[in-house]
Amino acid sequence: MLNDLIFVVTGGGNGIGREVVLQLLEAGAKVAALDISEAHLAETAKLANKGDALKTYVCDISKQGQVNEVRDAVLADFTHVDGLLNVAGIIQPFIKVIDLDLPTMERVMNVNFYGTIYLNQAFLPTLLTREKAYLVNVSSMGGFIPVPGQAVYGASKAAVKLLTEALYTELRGTNIQVKLVFPGAINTNITKNSNVDLEMDASSSKHKMTSAPDAAKMIIKGMQKKKLHIYVGKDAKMLNKLNRLMPQKSTDLIAKKMADLVE
Repeated sequence: MLNDLIFVVTGGGNGIGREVVLQLLEAGAKVAALDISEAHLAETAKLANKGDALKTYVCDISKQGQVNEVRDAVLADFTHVDGLLNVAGIIQPFIKVIDLDLPTMERVMNVNFYGTIYLNQAFLPTLLTREKAYLVNVSSMGGFIPVPGQAVYGASKAAVKLLTEALYTELRGTNIQVKLVFPGAINTNITKNSNVDLEMDASSSKHKMTSAPDAAKMIIKGMQKKKLHIYVGKDAKMLNKLNRLMPQKSTDLIAKKMADLVE
């Protein structure tokens, strides 16, 4: 079903983004993988071993000029795009807002929120030319329920949530299938890649995590279904239901269960 379709994937150098790239390629698609790290993209290309089906582009998505330059390069290489998956994102240090410096807050918002906006605006025109196209933005479980020490990260992902839901309403009746992803706790290197110092081994953590390959599989499968929302991991699904029924109780539960993460 995805054979010969062309996808742009941000964050393609590691974590969920890399797994999305690899699995799309295995499904027969062609991929333009974006990442801020050239070395990480090279590793993805080595793992994929798919020749011209994968092309990589170094890009800081928080810079609109770079995003537009990469868009032009992608269209020159592939002529069109059938889908955009905005996976790239960073977290903040696990500290309270009162102790968080402004440059860190701005960086989180610039990457997670403005980066998503820049990519959406850059590729929507070409997506609209296709018979069928996909627009997938990744929010977070933290975008609908607060996680201790991640207030600004959560705010950035809540902004992605509302942005994507608004895009869904704006693009109803067009060829574009809009999808919004809510990953729960995923076993990736997001702390390291976000320059966050957190000593936590996922394999021994009491906080259960979904593997990156499983998360990517859920995203790609969900992308092809009719539902707007894609919940990745049992924790995201459970907390979504609990938050709808008892918002304050679910917030208190997360605050208690994850209090050990906050400095």
